[in-house]
Amino acid sequence: MNLENKLSSISKSAKSNIIRELLKVANDPGMISFGGGVPDPETFPREELAQIAKEVIEEEYKFTLQYGTTEGDNELKDAYKELLEKHEGIEGVQYDNMLVTVGSQEALYLIGLVLLDESSYCAVGKPVYLGAVGAFKQRFPKFLEIPLEDDGMNINILEERLTTLSKEGKIDKFKFVYVVPTFQNPAGVTMSLEKRKRLAELADKYDFLIVEDNPYGALRFEGSPIPSIYNLNPERTILLNTFSKILCPGFRIGIIIANENIIRKFSIIKQGVNLCTPTLTQRLAARYLQKHDRIEELKPTLELYRSKKDTMLEALENEFRNIQGVSWTRPEGGLFTWLTFPEEVDTLDMFEEAKKNKVLYVPGEAFYVNEVEKNHMRLSFCLPSHDEIREGVRRLKNVVEVYLNKKTI
Repeated sequence: MNLENKLSSISKSAKSNIIRELLKVANDPGMISFGGGVPDPETFPREELAQIAKEVIEEEYKFTLQYGTTEGDNELKDAYKELLEKHEGIEGVQYDNMLVTVGSQEALYLIGLVLLDESSYCAVGKPVYLGAVGAFKQRFPKFLEIPLEDDGMNINILEERLTTLSKEGKIDKFKFVYVVPTFQNPAGVTMSLEKRKRLAELADKYDFLIVEDNPYGALRFEGSPIPSIYNLNPERTILLNTFSKILCPGFRIGIIIANENIIRKFSIIKQGVNLCTPTLTQRLAARYLQKHDRIEELKPTLELYRSKKDTMLEALENEFRNIQGVSWTRPEGGLFTWLTFPEEVDTLDMFEEAKKNKVLYVPGEAFYVNEVEKNHMRLSFCLPSHDEIREGVRRLKNVVEVYLNKKTI
């Protein structure tokens, strides 16, 4: 059989997610992984969830073991609305403004299906979360890459690109700006309030949507919270949240919050993707949130992540301060820091040496669309222990020194 003739253009263009590949070797003996943004499993409330699971299966089996509605469990929506009001100041959200998805990844996929065509334009950060690009690329749109600064996306450059599209008569093809404004993946930076306001204003001026992906907003361990873009412009913002970082990723629960007309379109398309999000994990999460203030209970987790972040930044300072041209971000929350090396460094090229030294990272080029930059890497500090972080950074320094020595020979 000539399989190549049977494949679609999407499958021919698809590439494996490097983080998925990293996870295959992350458990090798002696390996220290700074790769995936995997929460520390010791932070999962497993005992409470075990008790609730027994109850919802035995007592609510007619719901939890049955098909559910495409839109999602209203018990979960009610519990999540309370969380939004109490901790994020988001009020007035109704059932019709919410769609429960199989993690945020399905939400990103639905956004691509509903909003993008081959003639479409969308804007993303430079660098950008690779899961979003993987979802959007399947619709073959044209990407505008907007550089990141220490306080988020460069809004001046975004406006310049929008002005150009408008002059070319193509602005109606521009669908949305995708941002992770709080503790961005991969860079760890946070968009300032001023830039959030400007982005919301540009959405009105040029008639586009904002996709605000917020998986890490609750993971702030320093500084003061900043209002969400959804709060600034709810009619034009599609807000994505997930339970993967605040509860546990195994539930695979995400929630889209948006204008009811947009949610209706997402729901119709979701029917053809997977009918519904699993009822069991939805009701489990609902009953947990009804009994517990998860954000309050995150405080020990945040202290753990803060201490691990401090350990990583201290280790980077100790090991790399004498290597010219190396810098890194200093996040106030989230799970990542972003290392930048001199332009001649190719972090994918040095990756095999890293595996030999039993340390993993994500090469920076995975986070670019058009103009690839090879001299970066993403490090996650949430899963390894403090000792593993120190040892892993020491190994990483050795990898870099070996690589640089080979480059100069």
